[in-house]
Amino acid sequence: MEINRVNTRIIPFRFEYHSPSSLGEALTILSRYGSEARILAGGTDLLVDMKQRLIEPRHLVDIKRIPELKLLGGDAGGFMIGSAVRLRELERSEAIKGRLPLLHEAISSMGSVQVRNMATLGGNLCRASPSADAAVALLALEAEALIAGPTGTKKVPLEGFFLGPRATLLRPDEILTGVYVPYPPEGAGSAFIKLGRTSLDLAIVNIAVVLKLRGGIVEHCRIAMGAVAPKPLRLRNIESFLSGRGLTPEALEEALGMVEASIKPITDIRATADYRREVSKVLLRDAIKTAVERCGGLGS
Repeated sequence: MEINRVNTRIIPFRFEYHSPSSLGEALTILSRYGSEARILAGGTDLLVDMKQRLIEPRHLVDIKRIPELKLLGGDAGGFMIGSAVRLRELERSEAIKGRLPLLHEAISSMGSVQVRNMATLGGNLCRASPSADAAVALLALEAEALIAGPTGTKKVPLEGFFLGPRATLLRPDEILTGVYVPYPPEGAGSAFIKLGRTSLDLAIVNIAVVLKLRGGIVEHCRIAMGAVAPKPLRLRNIESFLSGRGLTPEALEEALGMVEASIKPITDIRATADYRREVSKVLLRDAIKTAVERCGGLGS
């Protein structure tokens, strides 16, 4: 009888389970077993892959008992979010909703409540999906990835963390311990828009915009998109074009005309590349309009 390994609890191979209680212990295990080990947090993607034998790690390192990976708190400049913090906790956080509404918007759009109850921010980012909603919002917020390894800790821009589909710069002996998210400039408005076939589906295209105007002139502009390239990306050429300009209809149209050269979409089961190119322009227009409204309008 053929087993549906997606919906079964059966993992059809043997592995050793580790449950370290400290970051140092986890790093020691990863250093010992290298590419034979995988980190387990929420498990919403990893366990499905194991059931389907897409990966067969010999060691699972469960990081849920490590206190510093569950940190969630702000300082004067931004918010520290541990990699083992669950998406539902972020969604329910009044501090996140108040200080980082863009991230709250993106997290709330991800999957079902059941998935958000299990999935962690770190696991979602390490999956490195080109359409990752949280990654797109965090790129527009200029978040930094915090990484621990055998030689110490380092901080890298999240934009450089993603290398391609399911690929990050993490080595087998390293752990993403969290992300640091700077607060957007005071008076900035933001918007996250996701287009999917259903409300629970992966994005066909998603976009995040952070915008601040002063006297009708764009003072701060950050734009990120997902599902339009091998990895989530910043649209830096459009950011540079809009910065220092008045957001006139003519300037906006010229910016929209730059979208096609900024992205590299593919055709897959969700949409064609041509459709993604066209809808990206529509979403950018809508996201900019919403961000402008949220920062007080063009006269701000």
